[in-house]
Amino acid sequence: MCLAISAKYGDVPSVDILVWSELPTGAGLGSSAAYAVCLAAALLTVCGAISCPLKEGESTARWTEEELTLINSWAFQGERVIHGNPSGVDNAVGTWGGALRYQSGKITPLKRVPTLRILLTNTKVPRSTKILVAGVKEKILKFPAIMNPVLDSIDAISQECQSVLEAMPANPSPEYYPVLEELFDINQHHLNVIGVGHPSLDRLCRVTASHGLHSKLTGAGGGGCGITLLRPDTSPQAMEAAKRDLCACGFECWETNIGAPGVTLHSSSSLNAEVLHALSQN
Repeated sequence: MCLAISAKYGDVPSVDILVWSELPTGAGLGSSAAYAVCLAAALLTVCGAISCPLKEGESTARWTEEELTLINSWAFQGERVIHGNPSGVDNAVGTWGGALRYQSGKITPLKRVPTLRILLTNTKVPRSTKILVAGVKEKILKFPAIMNPVLDSIDAISQECQSVLEAMPANPSPEYYPVLEELFDINQHHLNVIGVGHPSLDRLCRVTASHGLHSKLTGAGGGGCGITLLRPDTSPQAMEAAKRDLCACGFECWETNIGAPGVTLHSSSSLNAEVLHALSQN
C-alpha cells in the first residue's frame, strides 16, 4: 500500500508507523480492515493526497466524504492483500462508521441508527472464514430447496432489523428492544442451520440467556465472537453476573457500543493514558 500510494500521489515521507489495537485478530471483529483503514488514512495524509482535517485546538476531526471515499478505496486494496476476495463491508464500516446494509455486493449506509450497547464476547475458538464460507456453499449446492428459503429468511430478518433500527432514533421506545432480541434469537438459529455455528457459541447463548440476555454470533462464526444486546435498563448486576459466568467458560468479554464513528484523526492530547502507554512502549 505504501509503495502504491507513493507511486500514485508522490513519495510518502520517511515515517514510523506504530500499531496498537484492542481488537483480537482472527475473531470476526474486522481487525484487519480497521488496520487497513487507519494505514490508508495515515499514508494518504502524510503524502498530501488528502488534507489534514485537524485544526488547532481540536481534539479529533474527520475527513470530507470525498476523502473518506478515497481512504475506503485504498483500505479495500489492503483487505485484498490480506483476504484475497473480501466483500468490502468491514473496510466500509471502518471508514464511515455507523451501520450499513450489504446485499448482492451493494453497500448502503444507514443514515439514522441508534448507538446500541452490547457485550462482546470472544470464545477464543479460532476459525477460518474461507473454510466456513466453502462449507455453506457446499450445503446450499447439496440442499438448495432447503437452504435457499433459510437464506431468504435471514434476508428478511436483516430487513426487519433495519426497519427497527431506523425507527428508533425518532421514537426511542423500550418496546423496540424485545423485537431486536427476538430477531437475534431467530438469526442465531438460522446461522446454526446453515453450518456456521459452534458449541462454544451455543454455550455463550445459553449462559447469557440464563441472565435474561440475548446473543448471536458475529463475523464468520465457527467460534470467534458473539454479541449480546444490552437494553438501556439492563442492570449492572445482571451484566456483571453474565460476564463472570462467561469468563468462567474461558471466554473474554468487553462492554462496548455499535454505531460508533468511523476513521478519525486524533490529537495526541485526546488519547487516553492506556493508548499513550501502549504506543510509548514501541
